[in-house]
Amino acid sequence: MNTYSRDMRSVVGERGQVTIPKPLRDRLGIRAGEILEFEADDGRLIARKASVRDPVDSAFGKYPLGRPTDEVVAEMRGEYDA
Repeated sequence: MNTYSRDMRSVVGERGQVTIPKPLRDRLGIRAGEILEFEADDGRLIARKASVRDPVDSAFGKYPLGRPTDEVVAEMRGEYDA
């Protein structure tokens, strides 16, 4: 059930931008820089927070190193000249 007032409105700007009302942003946890996905459904515009996955997470645990990570990183960085 929609518990939001129908008075929460936003005007579409010249470049297609809208401001999401603060009570909605707060309730849904939408922060500056958040990525939203949009779709149309029976004349309604639906926005969802996109699930952004870190590319490193997808590789985690897939490559057996055979030695401690710190050793691998030190090898990749090379010698440090002070």
